[in-house]
Amino acid sequence: MGRHPSDKPTEAELAILQVLWMKGPCTVREIFNALYQPDESSYTTALKLLQIMHAKGLVERDESTRAHTYRAAVSQTHTQKRFLHDLVDRVFNGSSSQLVLQALGSAPPTSSEELAEIRALLDRLEREQANPAEPQE
Repeated sequence: MGRHPSDKPTEAELAILQVLWMKGPCTVREIFNALYQPDESSYTTALKLLQIMHAKGLVERDESTRAHTYRAAVSQTHTQKRFLHDLVDRVFNGSSSQLVLQALGSAPPTSSEELAEIRALLDRLEREQANPAEPQE
């Protein structure tokens, strides 16, 4: 029995999505130029990956011009959450706190700006937990 294709992006597909999230809609050539060294086989690799990603629903293709334009069909936030959920489940036995403790305790050191964002998030989560009837931000 064959394996069903996953709609979760591979590492190579994720690199293409990063380009699309950063630049917006791009042609195959623009993606190729952003990711690969000048080598014709890399262009066909980029094209094939985009075709696979289109079949998986990860990108949408605009065929109205000669050079097809691709754009991300999934948001960066949604994709990050999927990978994070998978990581927490597989590596940290479902414990988000263990992930956070490992991330904050590892190099490079967390900047004061990042710590302020984390404190603000923790404060908001505590308020929401104490007052579950209040609308979330």
